[in-house]
Amino acid sequence: MNYLELMIRNPFRNKTRSFLAIVGIAIGIATIVALGVITASLEESTQTTLQEGTAEITAMPLGSSMMGGTSGSLNESYVDELKNISGVKQTAGLLQVSITDPTGTGPGAITVYGMNSKDLELEGINSINGSAYNDNNREVIVGKSIMDSENYTIGDNITILGEQYKIVGTYETGSMFTDGAIYTGLETLQNDSNSQNEVSTIAVKVDDNTTVETVNNNIQNKYNDTLSTITSDEMEKTTENMMSVVNAATTAIEALAIIIGGVGVINTMMMTVFERTREIGVLKSVGWTSRKVLTMIMGESIVLTIISGIIGTILGLLAVIILFNITGGDMTLTYNIGIFIRAFAVALIVGILGGLYPAIKASRLAPTEALRYE
Repeated sequence: MNYLELMIRNPFRNKTRSFLAIVGIAIGIATIVALGVITASLEESTQTTLQEGTAEITAMPLGSSMMGGTSGSLNESYVDELKNISGVKQTAGLLQVSITDPTGTGPGAITVYGMNSKDLELEGINSINGSAYNDNNREVIVGKSIMDSENYTIGDNITILGEQYKIVGTYETGSMFTDGAIYTGLETLQNDSNSQNEVSTIAVKVDDNTTVETVNNNIQNKYNDTLSTITSDEMEKTTENMMSVVNAATTAIEALAIIIGGVGVINTMMMTVFERTREIGVLKSVGWTSRKVLTMIMGESIVLTIISGIIGTILGLLAVIILFNITGGDMTLTYNIGIFIRAFAVALIVGILGGLYPAIKASRLAPTEALRYE
């Protein structure tokens, strides 16, 4: 048996102990991979949402926030009033209504937006498969995520607020938020939800020859006691801050995985060295150098953690896929190569740190003392 074969086979002499060590490390790696995929997917989807829509400012009832949800509603007259603000090119009112999943098989709630079809580009909906809805009819366009999860086809009817709406088109923007929604005519939704002349938010597009900051200040100065506003840049910064928190949490979990995994590997390899004391003495007595013994034990430790990394990566990916299938998630999963490099880097670090002390201890064993060990 050659040197490399020894490093690969030796970790599995005690299968139970090796199995427990692998499981412990694999769980940590699986968590890192799952969180990495979810974080990358969320970041990608959020960036797509911000880039696709052409509205630079969103106005909402005072005290509301885009991240925390809007509270209350605005009179539709604000849509025309804001259009008269200097620097404003276009405005559009949106009414937001949450409904239970029409089939009872998907996510708990689906968001329906009422919006004039001519303004859909402000939401990043530039291409529709089928046709746009007639603002005065009970017609809808449905995001690809919902079409896929509910197996809808164009021409189907769905129930919204107790009324039958016909699906006349579908769209895909790449944003989990937009693609997981339904759009219909503003006045139609206002009537069916008893929200006549009300909107939840107002999308504002700015003239090319003025700045978003200037227009936003103009709106705030005039309506500071009735409206809250947020610019697309502010929304992007808020999103970046949220992602920083998520990334910090992921880093903390990685550190925890290294500590727990490292302790597990140290324990496993120390027991291995303890049980093989006499064997190590024999190897050193027939010419093995301390460096060769150290390399063998380190190699065994790394083999153990690399296997854990492979298993953990597979488990992490399966967990995310199963979770999204069960919950009916609208997000497109992003598999960034950096996630897998990071996971294997953690596995390698655990292998090196966990195997270092046992390897040093084994390499320093005196052959005469080791051979006397029973």
